[in-house]
Parts: sequence; C-alpha cells; structure tokens
Amino acid sequence: MSRLAPNQLTARRVETWKSGNLCDGGGLWLIATPTSRGWTFRFTSPVTGKRREMGLGSAYDVPLATARQRASEARLLLAEKIDPLDRKQEIDKARKLEQALTLTFEQVARRFITEQASGWKDKKAEPIWRRSLEQHVFPVFGDRPVSRVSTEDVLNALRPIWDSKTETASRLRSRVERILGYAKAHGWCEGENAARWRGHLDAILPPPSKVAKVEHHAAVERKDIGKVMASLAASDGLAAKAVRFVCLTATRSGEVRAATWNEIDLQSKVWTIPAERMKAGREHRVPLTDSALAILEAVTTLRDPENGDLVFPGQKAGKPLSDVALSKALHHAAGTKGVTVHGLRSTFRDWAAEETHYPREVAEMALAHAIGDKVEAAYRRGDLFEKRRQMMKEWERASSGLCHTEHQAG
Repeated sequence: MSRLAPNQLTARRVETWKSGNLCDGGGLWLIATPTSRGWTFRFTSPVTGKRREMGLGSAYDVPLATARQRASEARLLLAEKIDPLDRKQEIDKARKLEQALTLTFEQVARRFITEQASGWKDKKAEPIWRRSLEQHVFPVFGDRPVSRVSTEDVLNALRPIWDSKTETASRLRSRVERILGYAKAHGWCEGENAARWRGHLDAILPPPSKVAKVEHHAAVERKDIGKVMASLAASDGLAAKAVRFVCLTATRSGEVRAATWNEIDLQSKVWTIPAERMKAGREHRVPLTDSALAILEAVTTLRDPENGDLVFPGQKAGKPLSDVALSKALHHAAGTKGVTVHGLRSTFRDWAAEETHYPREVAEMALAHAIGDKVEAAYRRGDLFEKRRQMMKEWERASSGLCHTEHQAG
C-alpha cells in the first residue's frame, strides 16, 4: 500500500493532469495517457503477498470523490484480510450468472451464430446452423436459461434423430457444444459442457460410426476412368471440360468451378488456389499437365474480366458453372448416375496407392488433405511440388488410357 496518506489530490489537478501517474495516497492512483485516463488501486494481496492492481473505472466517468470511496472500501477489505480484487471478480462472476438466468439458450445460440458467421468460409453454414437448431433444439430447450441446460436436455434433442439421422445428430451435438462453450467463456454458465462427447455423451450414446455406415462419394472404377475421360473429351460442352480438369488436377469441384484466370500461371504451368478457397485454409499449388493446359487453352475465348474472369463461367454473368452441370456431364460420360464428381478424387487416390510407388504423403499433398498427425505435419513443411508434378503426369497418362495402350503395344 502507498505510504502517502489518502486525499493528496484536488479535483482541479485531476482535471488538468494530461499524462503520467498521480498518487492520491492510500493506494489510489490516477493513470493518464494522451488517449485514456483511469483510476487504479494498488495493494499487496493478504492472500498471496503479491503486488496487485484493481481498476476503479475511467476518470472521465468516475470523479475523484467516488474513486476515493471505492479505494476506501478496498482498504476495509484488506483490513479484514480479504483480497479486494478477488472479491470484485467474485461479484462480477455472480452478476454474470444472474444475468444468465434471463439469457435463454436460443438467445445465446443466435448471438453466437451472428458473431461467428463472418469467419465461416462456407457461406451456407449460417442458414444451415439456424435451420438445424430451429428444427431440433430450440423446440426442446431453446427457452431454457443457458446456465441451466443439462445433459438430459441435450439428450432429449438428440435421441429422436440419433438412429435415423445420425450424421445430422452428430453435427447438431457439436454445434450445441460450441454454443455452450461460448456461453461459458462469457461467464453465463459453469461446470461440465452438457454436449461434450469425449468422456461424457460417448458413455451414453452409441458412436455415430456404429449407428450409420459412412457413405463415401461414389467413384469411377480405375479400369473405367480412361473410357469416361475419352467420352468427356469427345464432348464440346464446358461442363465436360470442367470435369476433365477436376480429374486431371485431383481437386474439388468447387475449387475448379470458382477458379479465376489470375490464379493460373500458364508459363510456369501452375494453378495456385488461394487459402480462402481451400477446405484446409491453406494455399494450394497444383501442377498443370499438358492435357489440363489444353483445356485451359480451349476455354480462353470465354474470358470475361469484367465479370469475375472465371475459367469455367456459367450462363449467368459472374457466376460459375453449377455443381449440377458437372454431375450431369459425368453421368452422361459414365452412362450411370452412380458416380460423383468428387469421387474422381477417390479414383485418383486408389490409382496412386495401388498402381504407383509414390509415397502416401505425395498423394495426400496432391489432394490437399489436412494433416492430422503433428509429427507428419512437422516433417512435411514443403509441398513436394516437383514430385507431385511427375505424379500428375503419370495420372494424366493413366486416366486417358495411354498407359494401358502402351502396355498392350509393348
């Protein structure tokens, strides 16, 4: 505590003080900078013996007399061996919990979505979150104070759809967990997160993987990829060209459909997809084969710099080809609706694993898969670009049937 007796300052001096620290005595200080002015109480904690500071408010809002009163109250607590900052934090915490009694789960959920949505890469995520909560959660415990949401509340929302809509239920649980975590960070609830899976709900509900078999994207068989690519090449349609480009680059449909010409370096034969368009949130360089470059050359006449300069533009200005258009082109070429454009990545992955000697990490890097293993992630600091370029050349030959033809000729 300061050695100076209290009440050293005058209101006039406080008002005219511009910058620096002024002591009023008794532990009360005025801290002023060119942009801020605030009161603080400095003391030695009777609990830990450490020096501490406790803010008493802005000097613009709190007059000298009020600041002195607050400092006096803090000194009385110190006389009773009570840390005033600990007491202040306890009062703030109790106030937040009291506030939480009037905050419903639905109110907190909507606030969470509004604040978080701007950071979500997928613009469809916000309405999906809202609809799923409105349909399955809000009717069950949306009007319940967020501080009182229990495990049983969460189970009452999940159980009706856990078996029939397992994937939806699993995602819903994760969303509720994040919302409750947000509430806890604000001090609106305490204790166990009622929607936490590991070590909590996993002891009650069967694992999603045991309830419903994960449906993978149907892929073109490796033995059929040459025929399908040949059929696509015979088509003059832009969607067919886009599907071939997806296959030759092992990228995702959305990444190809939204590609712009400023991402393409024809001289270096590289397509650089910016981080904001990648699922993993990291920039991805894609080596371009001769066949991929030929497709780009064929669509250069469609360039429209004033409307987004999309590589594969749709019918509406500034809009890319639709996912449906690519699917129709692939279905026509394959002669079946039992395959998907995304499944072409699986075709590539199967080929790389079973018909080449490239290490696993080269194929995974080509697919721009997120790296889950921290050790492996640390090992792979580069992007193995030159190895991937060679691999994509071989994939170009394999997917066009050239390897098979040459093998027969030999």
